[in-house]
Amino acid sequence: MEQLLEAAPNAAAPAAVAAPSGPQRITFHATGGEYFRIWIVNLLLTIVTLGIYSAWAKVRRNQYFYSSTELAGSSFEYHGNPVAILKGRILAGLLVGAYALTAHSSPLLALLALLVLGGISPWFIWKSLQFRLHNTSYRGIRFRFAGDTHDAYINFMVRPWLSGVTAGLAVPFVHQRATAWTHGSARYGNARFSFDAEVSDFYKLYGWFVLIGGGGFALLVWLIMSGAPPADGAEARAAEAGFVVLAGYAWFFLVYPLFKQLTQNLVWNHTSLAGHRFQSDMRWGRMVFITITNYLAVICTLGLFLPLARVRTLRYRLESIALLPDGSLDDVLAGAQEEIGATGEGASDFFDFDLSM
Repeated sequence: MEQLLEAAPNAAAPAAVAAPSGPQRITFHATGGEYFRIWIVNLLLTIVTLGIYSAWAKVRRNQYFYSSTELAGSSFEYHGNPVAILKGRILAGLLVGAYALTAHSSPLLALLALLVLGGISPWFIWKSLQFRLHNTSYRGIRFRFAGDTHDAYINFMVRPWLSGVTAGLAVPFVHQRATAWTHGSARYGNARFSFDAEVSDFYKLYGWFVLIGGGGFALLVWLIMSGAPPADGAEARAAEAGFVVLAGYAWFFLVYPLFKQLTQNLVWNHTSLAGHRFQSDMRWGRMVFITITNYLAVICTLGLFLPLARVRTLRYRLESIALLPDGSLDDVLAGAQEEIGATGEGASDFFDFDLSM
């Protein structure tokens, strides 16, 4: 589900709370107006400081969103350190800068720099997962990520090669294994998350997406071509091709929310925490409506609707998830927490990795 102060209450579980009596749906209390004020200040300060404030902006945004996310009467908290995030971004910037410089001076050095970037990217992802979960807490108990670097390289370097050599046929397998690792390695205190979706479930997911997306686009092109008069001349053929491309973009904006909906439902309907199961009931039609109206509003307001669009999307995605409790949530005890560095978090933002749960 893109998008929840340094001292962390991590020594003991909070006082007992009565066991929930039924499904506990997530509620999201953020409003577009409140987030707009945070967003505009973050944007202006980031511009004035030439990007330096972006780390503080991220912390302010996450603290607002996390504190606005409530489950079973309690909200989440975000504890990220902006200075640590900034250090990670600086390191990522130096690495990319080194590649950009070598690209102009020596193709061989540029290739070497690119290989280095690719070689350390799984490590950045691993550190990012550690940092994000470690700096998220619920009822005074922190989350953590127990996966190791070996599995990070298997899931984000070795297996992705299968997608290339199989012409994309292995994509569902790679997706399932990476999701099983990230969810299965997450912890809430001492409690383990688990993920029980099979590879076949992901092939069904992608099969439906390809069938509806590809088949629908092919039908759309056929209708356009059959309904249009025969193209006469290069300009007419170019105009016809352009119309097909525009139709393809329009179809993508309709079908992509379907993939998001199917993916969220598949992942969270197969995720559990120490016997407590999750349930997601996102609907494609609602997601399409939110997506299209968000795009139209952003265009009509020259981008000023962006923060409100984000709140609308987050609210629907989060409030589609419910927890099905199996006893009291307070049976989960906080485990010992180790301090996790933020290098991976800053770098993952720089490279646009968003793998947090």
